[in-house]
Amino acid sequence: MVDILTPEQRSAQMSRIRGSDTKLELLVRRALHAQGLRYRLGGASLPGRPDLVFPRHRAVLFVDGCFWHGHECHLFRLPKTRTEFWQTKIDANRTRDKRVDVELTRRGWRVLHLWECELRGKSHQEQTERLGRLAGEIAAERRRPATPEDRPV
Repeated sequence: MVDILTPEQRSAQMSRIRGSDTKLELLVRRALHAQGLRYRLGGASLPGRPDLVFPRHRAVLFVDGCFWHGHECHLFRLPKTRTEFWQTKIDANRTRDKRVDVELTRRGWRVLHLWECELRGKSHQEQTERLGRLAGEIAAERRRPATPEDRPV
């Protein structure tokens, strides 16, 4: 299948895809905050820049899009155009995600991932139940005492 957009039009369209503050992220942030969990955004000082950092619980959360992170679910479909490019990109994203998870775990953080398919297209009740379970996973283990290497510079 041939792309009907010029490279400039495709580039402009792709540049409008949000990397943060997506509707899904905002939904998750509101729900977790309402359940009493306090977090920091961005995690710029941590590998992989987690979407939410829960210092008190020594946990980080990534809100992952099923397409961009290659989740094997009904929302992931490899594009029919430039298949090799997309397969390479998604494989690199998966490899990076694993490397980041290992590094964060090595530093003493619990790593949680929330996949887009766990909330998208679900009823309000199903979303609430899933986010309630997520809040329980985050709060399940209390933060261990910080070591000097954990403190931001």
